[in-house]
Amino acid sequence: MKNVYDIFKERGFIEQVTDEDMLRELLVKPITCYIGFDPTAKSLHVGSLLPIMSLAHMQREGHRPIVVVGAGTSLVGDPSGRDEIRTVMTREEIDINAESIKKQLSRFIDFTNGKALMLSNADWLVPLKYIDFLRDIGRHFSVNRMLAAESYRQRLESGLSFLEFNYMLLQAYDFWHLYKNYNCLLQMGGNDQWGNILAGADLTRRIDRKIIYGLTFPLITTADGYKMGKTQRGAIWLDSELTSHYEYYQYWVNIDDRDVRRFLSYFTFLPMHEIEELSRLKGEDTRKAKDVLAYEATTICHGQEAADKARRASRQLFSQKGIKDIEAIPTYLMTSEDLGEGVEAYILFKETGLCKTRSEARRLISQGGAYVNGKRVPSFETIVGSDYIQNDIILLRAGKKNYLRVYIQDS
Repeated sequence: MKNVYDIFKERGFIEQVTDEDMLRELLVKPITCYIGFDPTAKSLHVGSLLPIMSLAHMQREGHRPIVVVGAGTSLVGDPSGRDEIRTVMTREEIDINAESIKKQLSRFIDFTNGKALMLSNADWLVPLKYIDFLRDIGRHFSVNRMLAAESYRQRLESGLSFLEFNYMLLQAYDFWHLYKNYNCLLQMGGNDQWGNILAGADLTRRIDRKIIYGLTFPLITTADGYKMGKTQRGAIWLDSELTSHYEYYQYWVNIDDRDVRRFLSYFTFLPMHEIEELSRLKGEDTRKAKDVLAYEATTICHGQEAADKARRASRQLFSQKGIKDIEAIPTYLMTSEDLGEGVEAYILFKETGLCKTRSEARRLISQGGAYVNGKRVPSFETIVGSDYIQNDIILLRAGKKNYLRVYIQDS
């Protein structure tokens, strides 16, 4: 069995670690590890994939992952990486989101027969008595050290609420609680969680005189400097109801060439020698590597059947044969009343989200990059009306690859 630490290292997963030599030695034998996930939305997005993949690697190498759904800490709000206070959600809202996230994570991690655990930190945080918590846990924390943490320091100018100030104590308590009750020896997370992870390790050392470990992943941006998972049309969600299989596939197949090797290493289970071979492809052949990335990533997240369908649709869309699997193309709903007697093309491209602004849409059309039903739009003043509807659909294309079907339903 290969040491999972070496897998993380060769794939570029590691940003910081509390003690590299001791952790690598620890991982020779099966251990329990955990990562917390924020349930403030009904779905995780691809920005959460690196932590998810790390848990999958841990399990594949014989370790037991614990997924902590932060229902309790979400009632407070994590200040890390935020410019202002987060709106506090109700327990009911958080529980609904947590249930949805459980289903998504089950695609990556096997929770059967105790191979992995999924816990809600509300189960142990909500019953805490505040005075007892301050006396037993709060006394181990230095305010000076807390304020030195990056997650707090960057918020001091804009304002850090006392509610958020408690977040580090609660997450540290999570780590200690999991150590005490599940023998969890490793917490992992994004590099913005480094201060919180250290706080948990320090709390456990102070209370139980036990060394436990922390490891963080790099915060990923794409080669062109954008945050991972953000596109012009919004976040790329793991839930297929929010991001279709086809859209998910297209996100990966359209990445920057410079990101191919890195993303193959992060988001697939392909052996590194195959990744190195794919990474050596240049020019037009780079598309082959992106196809592999898109297919593997979609298979892991949505299953092989969905990946097969998305790949087939993608190849057909961009082949000389034209479109055959239109069902896989993302859909925008529009009523016949909305369409009325027709909509100017540049407005239609903006309103459906294919262009961010009307100016961008005009530019796209003037440069010959806008198509309706496979035909180039000659002018941004072209009226797209009911005569363009084919089987209740108007098919739009922006550039070479970005398709959208507008489904016209009766008012």
